[in-house]
Amino acid sequence: MAPLTCTKLSLITIVGVVTQIIGLSFFVFGFFPVKPTLPSTSGSESFYVPACDFVSNQSDTTLPSDQLKSSYQELSGIPPSFDRLILMIVDGLPAEFVLGKDGKPPNKQFKEAMPYTQSLLASGLAIGYHAKAAPPTVTMPRLKAMVSGAIGGFLDVAFNFNTQAMQDDNLLGQFFKIGWKMVMLGDETWLKLFPGLFKRHDGVSSFYVKDTVQVDQNVSRHLGDELSKDDWDLLILHYLGLDHVGHIGGRNSVLMAPKMKEMDEVVKLIHSSINQSQGNGQGRTLLMIVSDHGMTENGNHGGSTYEETDTLALFIGLRNHVFDYASVINQIDIAPTLALLFGVPIPKNNCGMNFPLYCLECDNAFLICIVLFNFPKMLSLEDSGNLTFTAMQKDKHLRALELNSWQLLRLLQAQLSGLPCRNFPCDAFYDHQSSGSTDCNHETEDMLCCLYMEATTLYTSWKSKRGFESASNKDYSSAAAAYYKFLKSASEWLSRRSTDKPVKLLALGLATMFVSTVILSSLMFCRLREIYHGGKQQSLNLNDSMNGWSLDETFILSVILILVSSMTSSSMVEEEHYIWYFLISTFYILLLRKTAQSLSAVRFQSSFFTQNGQSREGYFRMCFVFLLLTSGRVLRGWHQGGVNWTSLPDISKWLEQAGSQHVKSLQLISAFLVISIGLFALFSIESKGKCFQMVRLSFLISGLLVLLHITKYQDYTFSSTNYGATLLVQIIYAILGVATIGSVVALPWVIPFSTSKICPTDNTISPHFLSIHEKFPLVELRDSLYVIGWAYVLCWCLLQLLLQQPINTTPILLLLLQILAGTLYFARSGTHHKEWVEIAAFYYLGMAGHFALGNTNTLATIDVAGAFIGISSHSTLLSGILMFIITYASPMFILLSLVMYISMKNMAHLVIPEKAGPGDHLMMMLGFSCLVPLVINSILLTAYTVVLLLMQNHLFVWSVFSPKYLYVCATAVCTYIGIFIVAATGFYAYFVLDMRKQKPYSC
Repeated sequence: MAPLTCTKLSLITIVGVVTQIIGLSFFVFGFFPVKPTLPSTSGSESFYVPACDFVSNQSDTTLPSDQLKSSYQELSGIPPSFDRLILMIVDGLPAEFVLGKDGKPPNKQFKEAMPYTQSLLASGLAIGYHAKAAPPTVTMPRLKAMVSGAIGGFLDVAFNFNTQAMQDDNLLGQFFKIGWKMVMLGDETWLKLFPGLFKRHDGVSSFYVKDTVQVDQNVSRHLGDELSKDDWDLLILHYLGLDHVGHIGGRNSVLMAPKMKEMDEVVKLIHSSINQSQGNGQGRTLLMIVSDHGMTENGNHGGSTYEETDTLALFIGLRNHVFDYASVINQIDIAPTLALLFGVPIPKNNCGMNFPLYCLECDNAFLICIVLFNFPKMLSLEDSGNLTFTAMQKDKHLRALELNSWQLLRLLQAQLSGLPCRNFPCDAFYDHQSSGSTDCNHETEDMLCCLYMEATTLYTSWKSKRGFESASNKDYSSAAAAYYKFLKSASEWLSRRSTDKPVKLLALGLATMFVSTVILSSLMFCRLREIYHGGKQQSLNLNDSMNGWSLDETFILSVILILVSSMTSSSMVEEEHYIWYFLISTFYILLLRKTAQSLSAVRFQSSFFTQNGQSREGYFRMCFVFLLLTSGRVLRGWHQGGVNWTSLPDISKWLEQAGSQHVKSLQLISAFLVISIGLFALFSIESKGKCFQMVRLSFLISGLLVLLHITKYQDYTFSSTNYGATLLVQIIYAILGVATIGSVVALPWVIPFSTSKICPTDNTISPHFLSIHEKFPLVELRDSLYVIGWAYVLCWCLLQLLLQQPINTTPILLLLLQILAGTLYFARSGTHHKEWVEIAAFYYLGMAGHFALGNTNTLATIDVAGAFIGISSHSTLLSGILMFIITYASPMFILLSLVMYISMKNMAHLVIPEKAGPGDHLMMMLGFSCLVPLVINSILLTAYTVVLLLMQNHLFVWSVFSPKYLYVCATAVCTYIGIFIVAATGFYAYFVLDMRKQKPYSC
């Protein structure tokens, strides 16, 4: 086989990466498609029994709105219970803050923060539900679920940052068709979802989470005027401040109770206005208070934990009743309930069921759930045993259940091709059901048909007896119970059902990724064979340790097998950080063992003078290993992380409980040490050129400004939104950008040609390098990359000091110490370790650091608050970049530090002097640094893609495996970016230096 050249290696690597990106794109868009929906919108056909050949009534679109409204009311048989709706969304409010949890009342501070709302609940003027939201728990898909009743696609979490107009059938569209006038105040997501539907609106950005005050005042300032007007039918109020408080300070923020008190005052104002307007004969108004999602202890959301999915649904404006039981519903149940309350068709793709007002046990032991309709009197639970309804009230209840059943049945017919159907949708069971109820133990299609026909038969039987004494409560309760059984079964099946996936597209994506993995792995194998198993090792007389397999090499490869194996377990995915902590600690122990063995070998085999020098080097390496072990142990204990053991104590929790002053002090000390280490490295460079002075000065100013920002603006609990803080951060961004980019661009042009080295290491330049130094700029290249590497490292550290939470400043220091200790250890170890082993170890360190900074495989740990530091107005692109920088701080830190590793590591043994050319030297310095991370990433990405396919029907596919896959994809993007920076930096510096020597080069 022909030896690899620089050109061949570069082109094949690019082909492999591009192929992988294409395959990944195919798979992502195949596995996470936009969920298919039924076209058009519900119309008058909603009020007729479904038929297989039924065509939607097209005349609906031509009717004037007032006639359409009257037609709907006449066909439905259920008069609207209310005339107007006020929908108040308190973003991020967990239901347990208002209703409590597990039968217990809410915490005292939260209960006292909303006295008026609590008085409404206690007096029976309000009814509250725990509404379970489906993941991903972010705003846009949750709003779509509430107004359409449909389960969104998983990738809605990405679309949340770039909301598009909603095309599916929804409540707002139905209200608009019957002539409703709508007003929206608050989150501009509504304006993006429903452009042109609102008569008046005042939108605010939902992503600028630093604002906890003005974002709500912009809503409330219009409230008095809007409540006094009668030219609207739907008023939407979307308050964002409570969610922003959570992002900044978590559930227990000191700002939480005052914000809840502010929301309580809004509820009081609205309720007082409702009472007054109803007294003036303006019609009945329903106030519904909902939240789109909850929040974790640290205030984030996006995942599937109870804290994130526990949302509020609170009804105020009902007739007096006593209610002391907080039921649990699904968030998608809101859409059909509101549709039936206001007399419009249920949205076509709704998967929910209209939910109960309260539940009671009847004499025949059937559970009857009474929905929100216009009952003249609501009794207390103590009186429920004597509850009786007129035939009209019972018929309204059963009619509502029938309409909801028809809508779900149409959706089932569209998604289950095998559903039996003729005149009746499921008349295959008609004769069977007429004889009485059965257990309906059949396959999915037959079971659903059986449940539906049982409910239809019982309802028909009750209607035939209506008006006679024989129409007992038992007949009514049996029909209602049968309907609820069908609705629950159909809703659960539709909610669980995975979207149909294009098998060919998935297969193509997986095959393409597999091909790219083979390409990159083959390149790696060829490079290893050329260096370690070809003629070079004999000619270079390498150390014996370079031959055969050593324990550290076996372990590095075993890590990949362990990771791939662990991916098949949902519990291991949730607690992945433990795997990385164990693996990286084990590797450090192997380094300690190998260093001890080398020291022992030196003592017995070397002369006194050689032994003295080598022993000193061995002791230095031993110190570096102990530094790795110590810093690694502290780092792994900083954040408990994961899902199942977050309640366990860790260092960050201890510091937070000790008080903000302790966190602030530790933050300042850590930031000072990080800046001092970086500046010491830059100022220790011997060169006094103007370019070097500018680099030093720029980073010195940046470091001082970062310390100023931490001291003056970066408070632990509060987050400043003033102009001074934003301007200061923008200045820091500008200086860091100019200093870093300027270093990369200018240094290769101005660095002096000399035999002296800038790099302050003991790493002796190989005689082979000296013999070819006259032809190729190797020493100058190492010097340039050393300074550029430190510029990358210091720039990244300063960015993290700005963007990370204050509690994460110390982990940044610990990561820097591990990178420096690891780099110095490997630089001084010579050929005791193979380069691919060292770079793989760095990659593993980056992943361990990723979890040590508090990240997990759930979307809830993404730090949204830090993504707006230094941004004066919302920008999806800029905020997304900052969010990526915060989340992937550790992996990118490691990749950028490879530039410094390249400059300090003696790789002379990787080159054959008599055949050496510029391309061979570039491969020597960049080959393993680029290939090793790409190969590891490719193997893990492809393996997890296979796992995701195998787990596509798993119970936790959307809550555990899919979020993890998004993180795997983002890690791949991080690897591509980091390797591109490393390769581009090396190529650019080499070619500029070579050009300055005016020697022809070829790659």
